[in-house]
Amino acid sequence: MVEDSPFMAITGVHTILYTDDAAADRAFFADVLGLTSVDAGDGWLIFALPPAELAAHPASSDDAGYELYLMCDDIEATVRELAAKGVEFSSGVTHQRWGLITTVKLPGGGRLGLYEPLHASPLG
Repeated sequence: MVEDSPFMAITGVHTILYTDDAAADRAFFADVLGLTSVDAGDGWLIFALPPAELAAHPASSDDAGYELYLMCDDIEATVRELAAKGVEFSSGVTHQRWGLITTVKLPGGGRLGLYEPLHASPLG
């Protein structure tokens, strides 16, 4: 349960990644990132994620959408560690006002953001 939330019925966030190769991406999350999971049936793995944040950024209705970033404390070290495991990146690390970011290429053809925040965390 989320502490100090005005909506105590909200207990977490469930994220769905649509992919051309779910098995390859599941293996990536398990074997490369080391995320633990449970089998929801028929090999549909549900992975545990670390605590999450949610931000609302302005966009036109044509650009509205969602992005998923995994957060880390040291993006350069994390990039080196993942690259040593064969992970490819579609961009180098860039500095934004709010953090350092890059993009991981997933085996299933998608992309996943990697983010080192430079702002205070609401997670305490």
